[in-house]
Amino acid sequence: MRRIGLMGGTFDPVHIGHLIAAEAAREAADLTEVWFIPTSVPVHKPQPGASGEQRRALVEAAISEHPSFRVEAAELDRQGASYTIDTVLELRARYPDVSFYWIVGSDMRDDLPRWRRIEELASLVVFIALDRPATGADAGHAGAESELPPYLRDRIVRGEMPGIGISSTDIRRRCAEGRTIRYMVPERVRAEIERKGLYGSRTAD
Repeated sequence: MRRIGLMGGTFDPVHIGHLIAAEAAREAADLTEVWFIPTSVPVHKPQPGASGEQRRALVEAAISEHPSFRVEAAELDRQGASYTIDTVLELRARYPDVSFYWIVGSDMRDDLPRWRRIEELASLVVFIALDRPATGADAGHAGAESELPPYLRDRIVRGEMPGIGISSTDIRRRCAEGRTIRYMVPERVRAEIERKGLYGSRTAD
């Protein structure tokens, strides 16, 4: 079976941290592909600053040169509030011959027991939990899976990625302040943000 990693998020905008995480997950679980799933209406975050189609276009620009990355528009097409369980059920019905993996950060891994219909979700996907290299006081956190309920412990694959101090929030703020976001996002994404004047950015000459 093909092994497909799913990375959900607002991607408002997508940045190099997202891409590094996707590549780390692909390597950790020997994935065939990683599908980026832009959220339509986030449940626990403020509404995005860019439209769904604009965010989708930014992701497509960001991953255009990676042969194993693609955009999956299931949540944008479905619209409304986006819950992981609904997306996974839809994708499994459409692709019964695929083994799906859901990519999360270490902070999200700890929150998994509170996800909507998590026991059902854990029976449908394997989670790839990405940790930053553990040092000092954080070293003891590496075994945090032992604190999770039994139905989750065997459904987690661990991966490692470098700490990237970049956030979509900071990028939006920089755009609004007229500051550079070069190297924080792929060059094609930066050009698209400036061309469309997204997030209050200045349109490129």
